[in-house]
Amino acid sequence: MNAVISNPRSDAAAQAREYLTFRLGQEEYGIDILKVQEIRGYEPPTRIAGAPPFIKGVTNLRGTIVPIVDLRLRLACARAEYDSFTVVIILNLRERIVGIVVDSVSDVLELAPEQVRPAPDVDSAIDAQCIRGLGSVGERMLILLDIERLMASADMGLAADG
Repeated sequence: MNAVISNPRSDAAAQAREYLTFRLGQEEYGIDILKVQEIRGYEPPTRIAGAPPFIKGVTNLRGTIVPIVDLRLRLACARAEYDSFTVVIILNLRERIVGIVVDSVSDVLELAPEQVRPAPDVDSAIDAQCIRGLGSVGERMLILLDIERLMASADMGLAADG
């Protein structure tokens, strides 16, 4: 009797990752869907005196105080207007909940490893260590962020307690 043994490593679908895609200006970004807790419409947060300009303030999310970061300002994008498409993506990063303001959410895409290329070595507002790579889907090019590393960077002022 012949038994078929499947090797999960050879299964490309097992290595594929899902990304929530969103827009900041003309650029399209992707973050690991497993870091996303929920997506909410934008509501002005309570401002915190002395916080960096990209930290818009805090909001109360079902009893949890959540810092809200305007990712457009953090990544030095041209300032965008807040409109009906502006959303806050609530992220669950380790034991920290953070909201990021983006222009709009596009969709969830599954990318296989062969669809992700290393990011080019260029100067940008994003630390190269915070970019996982560039994903390509048809004509679309996505900047894949390591959102956990980006939110944990020292200049964010959101260092985990303890």
